Amino acid sequence: MTKILTSWIKSFGFSDSVSGLILTASLSLIALIVAIAADQITKRALITIISSIVKKTKTKWDDILLEKQVLNRLSHIVPAIIINIFLPIIFSSNPDLTAFLQHCTIAYIIAIATMVILAGLDAANEIYLTFKSSKTRPIKGYIQLIQIFTTIVGVILAITTILQKSPLGLLSGIGAMTAVLLLVFRDTILGLVSSIQIGANDMVRIGDWIEMPKYGADGDVIDVTLQSIKVQNWDKTITTIPIYTLVSDSFKNWRGMQDSGGRRIKRSINIDMRSIKFCDEKDIQKYTRFILLKDYIEQKDKEIEAWNSDQKIDTTELVNGRRMTNIGTFRAYISAYLKSQPNISRDMTFLVRQLQPTADGLPIEIYVFSCDQVWANYEAIQSDIFDHLLASLPLFDLEVFQSPSGADFKRIAASLNREY
Repeated sequence: MTKILTSWIKSFGFSDSVSGLILTASLSLIALIVAIAADQITKRALITIISSIVKKTKTKWDDILLEKQVLNRLSHIVPAIIINIFLPIIFSSNPDLTAFLQHCTIAYIIAIATMVILAGLDAANEIYLTFKSSKTRPIKGYIQLIQIFTTIVGVILAITTILQKSPLGLLSGIGAMTAVLLLVFRDTILGLVSSIQIGANDMVRIGDWIEMPKYGADGDVIDVTLQSIKVQNWDKTITTIPIYTLVSDSFKNWRGMQDSGGRRIKRSINIDMRSIKFCDEKDIQKYTRFILLKDYIEQKDKEIEAWNSDQKIDTTELVNGRRMTNIGTFRAYISAYLKSQPNISRDMTFLVRQLQPTADGLPIEIYVFSCDQVWANYEAIQSDIFDHLLASLPLFDLEVFQSPSGADFKRIAASLNREY
């Protein structure tokens, strides 16, 4: 066929060399036009048809394959195959050049195939994320490892195809560069080992609330990759942490709290110790009118009276024998009040205790768990409890300790001015 075309071109009076160039250019143009046409037909016809079918199906995996452009990348192989077929015709007079260009075309096909595999792996990860198990067992790190391996293999095959060498020869040369590769891919190797440890020990999942002050991270894990973990902080900023630091450094994972069904409330009220006193009969009668304390007061009063009677205690002095105190009665009230609240768990740790007295007064600590773990609701429950308790303190003749403010000094100064 080429001989016929060459003779036809020579009939116009062109020399042999010029006729050869015109033939080569013409065939190259024809091959290019056919390749472009095949590419457009493949994309617009085949992919359009497949896209319309995919959109009609109820399954989601085919939509993900389409979104990740797996078919779009695969369509690029068609023009390369056409060019590879045309090459022996275009450069029939130069077998060496034909062989070299065919190897380049095959290398291009290998590159396209590698890109298709990479897109397919991305699609596989997206499909896996539609399953519930993806929250507890993310595979993105492993997908990235396979992608790195696939890319390396693709590059080696493409280079050795162009050079017409065995891949084993190139790999032996790379073996000498192992130390350099280990240095270059240090973070990747550390990330791989850490990912395996994190996955095997179930240390972090997507959606976990973790806290790592060293890196300014305090929020939900939104992504886990081979090299890093992304944390969306509560102020909506995003912190990226190298994944191997989760193995080498310490961090706090709040998943245990979330799985337990409760969220801890641990807060103290500092009582001015000068307001602590024994309860007299008037106080006891007043506390008996408090619904939450009625049973406690009656039982405690009988218990104390029986003990003092058995011990033959002279109760004319307040310090003799056993007596109720306003601070002890207030602790009993706090406990009864918390037990009456439906949002406070009774199955988890429940403590109302005194802490070591300090220069800031006597701390009465509440250590209980809220049944509602939602941050806003948890804070509201906690605030409502302490609103009530702080307002109830004067009923027990107790005062909150607080450092004097400017208003306190003004009142003292005004009082002194009136006296003088």
